[in-house]
Amino acid sequence: MAILSSLRRRSAAISVAAVAGATAVGVCLAVSSASAGTLSGSLYRDPSSAVVRWVAANPGDSRTAVIRDKIASQPQARWFANFNPSTVQSEVSGFIGAANAAQQIPVLAVYEITNRDCGGASAGGAPDLNQYQTWVSNFARGLGNQTVIIILETDSLALLTCLSSAEINARNQAISTATRTIKSGNPNAKVYLDGGHSTWNSAGETANRLRAAGVQYADGFFTNVSNYNSTSNEANFGRAVISALNGMGISGKRQVIDTSRNGGASGDWCGDDNTDRRIGQYPTTNTGDGNIDAYLWVKPPGEADGCRFTAGSFQPDLAFSLANGAPNPPTTTPPTTPPPTTTPPTTTPPTTTPPTTPPNSSPPAGDGCYASIAVNQWAGGFTASVTVTAGKSDINGWTVTVALPNGAVTSAWNAQVSGTSGTVGFTNVSYNGRVVGRQSTNFGFQGTGTGPGVLADCVTS
Repeated sequence: MAILSSLRRRSAAISVAAVAGATAVGVCLAVSSASAGTLSGSLYRDPSSAVVRWVAANPGDSRTAVIRDKIASQPQARWFANFNPSTVQSEVSGFIGAANAAQQIPVLAVYEITNRDCGGASAGGAPDLNQYQTWVSNFARGLGNQTVIIILETDSLALLTCLSSAEINARNQAISTATRTIKSGNPNAKVYLDGGHSTWNSAGETANRLRAAGVQYADGFFTNVSNYNSTSNEANFGRAVISALNGMGISGKRQVIDTSRNGGASGDWCGDDNTDRRIGQYPTTNTGDGNIDAYLWVKPPGEADGCRFTAGSFQPDLAFSLANGAPNPPTTTPPTTPPPTTTPPTTTPPTTTPPTTPPNSSPPAGDGCYASIAVNQWAGGFTASVTVTAGKSDINGWTVTVALPNGAVTSAWNAQVSGTSGTVGFTNVSYNGRVVGRQSTNFGFQGTGTGPGVLADCVTS
């Protein structure tokens, strides 16, 4: 699935949007309702994001170290922007499963509303609002029951210039219904609606639009996606919006701010040609502000806006420009679970011995693909991380077959699963089937019993 960026924002001064993420190991805490409590926990870093794949494929590039340390190390939002009602549930479930296994909070940016971006560089979305609701329903079925952050439809409320009054009313109803559908699918989902940014619509107008779109059913609103306004300006704007909502009888709503590229100068909305931008504050749920649930990287740094490069494409020069000269990220927070106060007994050895050699297929001499597997085994279960590497030529689809004679798959991410035990097949999903020659992609799975004990076979589609 391609991640679309470009998100054009119209304003007298500025227009457009950004990205999210955050790193650290921690515990994902559930939130019981839209207005109770603030977010707490560490954000999920997607191991298959475009920047992570670029870093892995370009170890000798002079830009790699900076991009790796300051961008690829950070959690960023996974964008769901393709109209794929038949597969979106499995894609969401895989992504959520990986985040849950890491005990971290995933950020999902839903970008599927009909007539999105008013037909601009990121045009697309569902063909109509009935089909949009079908897609959202399938999306919600994959969300699990732990805390997730949903950035619902960037630009959908701030950018309405191409819609008639009847179309605006229909969009508002669609977003309100989508919010309730997501909340019904996962009551611990934190849903935020489009608040534009501080140099676009006024705080009062933004509050009116949020109310019309059902913010009373959501946790709050997001601002500054793909934009460059300072965090302090966005926080002041957010307080004004919250105050206006309070005046309408809508209380308890909070803000999240996209800080993916607001650490430098502002100016022209399009980031493709600007070199005076910098990544802003690193992603975190520890904002120190009771009105702000998180600073996120919603638009991944380095993804184009659609002016000079294809919207959503990863451009290493843009990423390097954003990261070069920016401060290093904070030291990773250690796990919050305290170590045991007593020494565990050493007299009883483990009942099973973890495999010492990962089961791998052999690299192809020419075309094709091969798989390498790293297994983390414990008593009663395991996780497996699989790397799929193309031969000398590009591939456009792959299937990895794994033998599990004494185990069973319980969940998987970044792959579709066929079977649960014995011989299990893992096939690419829409966004990771194409692999450039000599480069790699990843997927993973979790199970009970013992992990793979024989060779894994990789074939191309």
